[in-house]
Amino acid sequence: MPAAPPPPEQTGLFDEPAADLPGADDAAPLTDAWRVPDGDEALPTPPRRTRRAPADVQPADADDATRTLARALPAGLYLGTSSWNFPGWAGLVWGGDYAEAKLSKEGLAAYAQHPLLGTVSLDRAFYRPLSASQYARYAAQVPPDFRFVVKAPALVCDALVRAEDGRGMAPNPAFLNPDLAVQEFIAPALEGLGDRVGALVFQISPLPRALLADVPALNDRIGALLSALPRLAPTAPDGVIAMEVRDAAFLAPAHAPHLARTVRAARQASGNPVTYCLGLHAKMPPIEDQLPLLRALWPGPLVCRWNLHRRHGAYGYEAAKAQYEPFNALVDPDLDTRHTLARVIAATTGAGQRAYITVNNKAEGSAPLSVRALGDAVVEQMTRNDRQ
Repeated sequence: MPAAPPPPEQTGLFDEPAADLPGADDAAPLTDAWRVPDGDEALPTPPRRTRRAPADVQPADADDATRTLARALPAGLYLGTSSWNFPGWAGLVWGGDYAEAKLSKEGLAAYAQHPLLGTVSLDRAFYRPLSASQYARYAAQVPPDFRFVVKAPALVCDALVRAEDGRGMAPNPAFLNPDLAVQEFIAPALEGLGDRVGALVFQISPLPRALLADVPALNDRIGALLSALPRLAPTAPDGVIAMEVRDAAFLAPAHAPHLARTVRAARQASGNPVTYCLGLHAKMPPIEDQLPLLRALWPGPLVCRWNLHRRHGAYGYEAAKAQYEPFNALVDPDLDTRHTLARVIAATTGAGQRAYITVNNKAEGSAPLSVRALGDAVVEQMTRNDRQ
């Protein structure tokens, strides 16, 4: 995808005056025991020296309408999915029927040839830190304009060390440790992915009640971590740092202004484009209720992880999986979320900011079809904006 153009003058998100939150401008050891995956995960990928799809994993043929849509999307927009290892995507992403294990290991190069799929989330980095060589193997399989969204390891993002079933076993002494964040995440990602770094996401796992009793202290610790990160540029000129939470308490009126100040201060201290990641998940308020925080951080990039349809509830991944497999149809179209997100994307990219959006199969039933529908909605919104 082409680089985003220089940003024009813009007063606020959606061409509105900047709607800051009230008060927004006022002044460890490693372990292999982590939580059970709550999203899509890809298996390790072997080294490959080519960016072309391997002979036995072919991409689906893209029709003229798909290619036309891809050309109509704005510069700086990267759409993608949470992983690429789903046999049910045959005909949508894959040009044949392939086993899940084969797609996990060999499907990325074919995935990256889809005209609408310019990014993918490396969620597996959350469960155990990846090495620079592992990241480099991914980078070698995609074209130069592809960008990765990568989750930071639970080593620094989970307050608890967890058993295989997800139960918290003990406090994690490495939680929000800036040195380990750099050593185990930022440095290897930059070394291995280079200019294919898109968004590096610190998703703070659901926190125990004892820590949530003092959200201001948590905000300060998050700010210290984000402020201590090294500059992504010039190694990753399109790179963005994003912070995602899974506790609605951070967005409460008493705490959201502090969070906005924290992110703004981290931008200044680190020199990085730091932002809040829209986490579209039933654990969090709907997208409309998260937008005030983005407005308080405007102007800035957009990072969104659309993970789970709200109808399934906070712990509904398994129910959604059972209902939506094999992930080849939009079973539960979420039109309200889709059109609101399209409006935010159009406003963000229209102001010259980058936008990284990844969609899970559990959002509507089929991540590639959600990407297609979201792309259509973005183009419709851009057309509407041009007429106004």
